[in-house]
Amino acid sequence: MGPILERAETCEQFIAEAGVVPVTRASGKSHAVTFRYVTNRRARVAVTTFADNSRHASDWAAKIYNDARARKKRHPHAVRILARAWLRVIWACRRDGTPYDPATHQANNKIKTVTEATLAA
Repeated sequence: MGPILERAETCEQFIAEAGVVPVTRASGKSHAVTFRYVTNRRARVAVTTFADNSRHASDWAAKIYNDARARKKRHPHAVRILARAWLRVIWACRRDGTPYDPATHQANNKIKTVTEATLAA
């Protein structure tokens, strides 16, 4: 991911270079939204594998994945949605010059589980 981070000027360019961004193709009457497959395959596989594995260890990642599945997204699409979220976190860490620290990451504190929401009601 390092060389991709170095040459990317924006977060969206970084995500596109990693190959997890949707691309709209339109020609005449046809219109399709697909994913960019002509990209750095190693980076795409690495980031999607990381994202898929992270949903088992992080409540924040699991919530993003489960929300995507609840919106009727298939597993590969939900993983790419989660991968984009992780890439935004990586971009912010690089921009700020700080390492990612889940102990201080506030996203996990904002998640309410089903049992907590039931008890609060």
